[in-house]
Amino acid sequence: MSKRHAPTVGPVFVNEPDLSKAWVTVLQHVVDHPGLEISPLILSVTGFDINGTPAENIGVRQALDTLLLTKGRRNVEDVAFTIFPQRLWQIARGNRALLFEYYRMAFPRYQAMNPRANRRGLYFERLIKYGRGPCDGNQLEWILSQFNGRSSVRRSMFHASVFDPERDHVADAQLQFPCLQNVSFAPTKDGLIVNAFYATQQLFVKAYGNYLGIAHLGAFMAHEMGMKLSRVNVVVGVAKLEKICKSDPGLTSLLASARSCVTQS
Repeated sequence: MSKRHAPTVGPVFVNEPDLSKAWVTVLQHVVDHPGLEISPLILSVTGFDINGTPAENIGVRQALDTLLLTKGRRNVEDVAFTIFPQRLWQIARGNRALLFEYYRMAFPRYQAMNPRANRRGLYFERLIKYGRGPCDGNQLEWILSQFNGRSSVRRSMFHASVFDPERDHVADAQLQFPCLQNVSFAPTKDGLIVNAFYATQQLFVKAYGNYLGIAHLGAFMAHEMGMKLSRVNVVVGVAKLEKICKSDPGLTSLLASARSCVTQS
């Protein structure tokens, strides 16, 4: 049986207040069961401070970043940046118009830094430069302008697409982008809930950064909507353990360290 058609574990539901613990729980589940995939995976994280910063365990994050570096992969922050440019938001000092402007100016440089991986675009770029639609394709600005501009708005309006059939229905054997298909934002009396859907997701090299990036995006949207971030839900059609073997000593060490950190926290 090929890796592509390896036995699948699923469905799996993970609900944790700590982003690091949620990721460790998912990874451990795959390692402990036959096969390399979970289908579907439903992950929910609820631990956020007043600024929308997710609860994390620094030991888990550092251990993962160390192993990713050893394997020649991007660290967690770099992956998260593809979904939301947290550093630019800090530079913009709470001015979203400046954030969008800075990103548009910097995007050609981001694309040139890794032309193979980024040739089709980046997630935040699709969210604010979709190519068509209101607000010149800036879906986040459209959502925020409608939410803040009217007293009553249908919540189905608060949806942003990444996948575009015109550009993404191609016959390539493998396609790195986009795995994240769409994001929706649900304002509630308890705060903002963010829902993200992935067709596929790589659990080792991408998942932690994906969760962090979605959380950063949610914190930004919650800030601009004048509410707190309450929950982030990530639904994955097929979550895959790739780019590393279950028996890899580095993975074994990472999980042992992560379990210890999570237990002590």
